[in-house]
Amino acid sequence: MTPPRLPALRPKLAGTLILTRPSKRGAEILMGKRSAKHAFMPEQYVFPGGRVDRADHYAPLAGMIVGDDLSSMRRALSDRAAHAAAAAAIRETAEEVGYLVGRAGTVKSRHANWHPFREAGIQPDASGLTLIARAITPPGRVRRFDAWFFHADAESTIAAKVQHNGDELHDVRWVTRDEAEKLPIPHITRFVLGELERRLNNPDARPRHIRELARRMKIDPL
Repeated sequence: MTPPRLPALRPKLAGTLILTRPSKRGAEILMGKRSAKHAFMPEQYVFPGGRVDRADHYAPLAGMIVGDDLSSMRRALSDRAAHAAAAAAIRETAEEVGYLVGRAGTVKSRHANWHPFREAGIQPDASGLTLIARAITPPGRVRRFDAWFFHADAESTIAAKVQHNGDELHDVRWVTRDEAEKLPIPHITRFVLGELERRLNNPDARPRHIRELARRMKIDPL
């Protein structure tokens, strides 16, 4: 019996933040395990992130990603959408792991999304982010995302650590690349780990866009 076809879903814009820090073991990456209750990638280890909220388009960012990375985003997104993707990555990181990426400042927005920043006197800041990759979930999945993956150095961009009450990620841990590869991770996360290493080793390398086609992966520069 042929399974029923899922309705065509338009990918939701999403932002993900890969935080790294130096250690005696080498560079460490922050990852967490998704709840078994999730319909999308349950019990998989991923980076903090999630889909863009409407309010992210008007997020009170102190600064925005700049240079060639912003130009790459503008080839596919409006300025407002690019702003929202970066803001979502920062907001989700605060909600899922309690790290506030930003700098000292006043948050005038009263939106609940930015309550932790407002209380801590931290203004969210995307100027220290680097664009790593873009990936769009292929058709036929229960969820589809147009996901933009950013990187930030934890030591220079994290302004505060706060208590978080979300249940999105469990077993949050700092892992090396080799340790990450041994965890149950989605294949797209495995690809992004490689792209992270490629860009860290060569900052001038252009971020890339991965698309999953019928029987192959298509990778193009952004």
